[in-house]
Amino acid sequence: MASFEKASPALKEILLKIYRSENPIEVDHCLHEFGSVEYHIQSSASDPQHIYLSISTPLLSQGILLSYGLPRYTTELLNRTYSDVVELEEPAREGFQLTLRINLGKISKTKDAEKLITKISSVQAIVLSSQLKEMLKNVNSQEVSRGPYRPIKLVYHPREPFFVVKQEASVITIFPIRFKEDSDVIIATSFFQELMDVGSSGAFAKAPPCHWSPIPPLELRGEPIEELSTNGGFISFEISSRHVEGKKLEKMVWSLLNFYAFLKYHVKSTKGFIQRRLRKRLESLVEVLHKASTEEDHIEKAQGRTHKRKLITSSRFRFFRKRFNFKKKMKHFRSKIKIHGLDRFRRRWLRIPTLSSVKRYAKLR
Repeated sequence: MASFEKASPALKEILLKIYRSENPIEVDHCLHEFGSVEYHIQSSASDPQHIYLSISTPLLSQGILLSYGLPRYTTELLNRTYSDVVELEEPAREGFQLTLRINLGKISKTKDAEKLITKISSVQAIVLSSQLKEMLKNVNSQEVSRGPYRPIKLVYHPREPFFVVKQEASVITIFPIRFKEDSDVIIATSFFQELMDVGSSGAFAKAPPCHWSPIPPLELRGEPIEELSTNGGFISFEISSRHVEGKKLEKMVWSLLNFYAFLKYHVKSTKGFIQRRLRKRLESLVEVLHKASTEEDHIEKAQGRTHKRKLITSSRFRFFRKRFNFKKKMKHFRSKIKIHGLDRFRRRWLRIPTLSSVKRYAKLR
């Protein structure tokens, strides 16, 4: 996924390490980023004043390749950006599209050396943004087109291409949206709908109009089916000349290149926020239930102790026990109750009759 920062953190760290080293050091290091960008940093102790930085990066549009791998306006932009501190070697080293020779002697004389090295570390962003910048500059160019404008496929990340379509008075950028999880699609769809509602309000009338559709727009008619198969629809921005005036051009280019990164960051942040709220709500419910159960246990234990204390430690109970001797009374209760005349009544009325057998048996001798 593309980074929000223009400068490469790893490249910046290596260049600062070479710059701050008191003694010349030997460096021959290859660095890969985003799966498709390769840097080769080389520094020799025999030539401590120079660092050679070679870059291999896929261009936004694969149909534009000139003499040594880069368009003319890209080399012109690099020369204007780095002035006398960096020189472009022609031709570039084998396997790379661009080779820069960095003069450390000139960097050390400047006040903002670290700021300049950070600017050199953003060379990949400059190379990729130069082509899109050239397209947006020519928004109002009066070109005679034969038939409809064909969309140009731009690849900032291998798995995240987008399209640029030139219109008569504007440029339309179209982003196919793909996600692996269904929950991400739901969050992104609600985000696009909110983005359209906010963009149509008067407060954001100066922003580029935003449109989202679950089906491919008409501008992409005729493109391969694999390019149009998405699960999140298509989001497009219509850019006119007033959106790229002056310093707005640099900001617009970087915002378009990092739109996928911004979208994924928003989706992940939203999922994290929802999960934190659910977890916090669950913890509060568990705490309420736990508090209620502990209070019931305390009440039951407290009631049991007070009842037992009254039975055991009551002084009134001890007084009655010594005076009336309840144990003897209980023994009397357990003995048989004698009623005068009960035996005579039982012999007269409850006498069991004796039954004589009809058959008599003779005693054998």
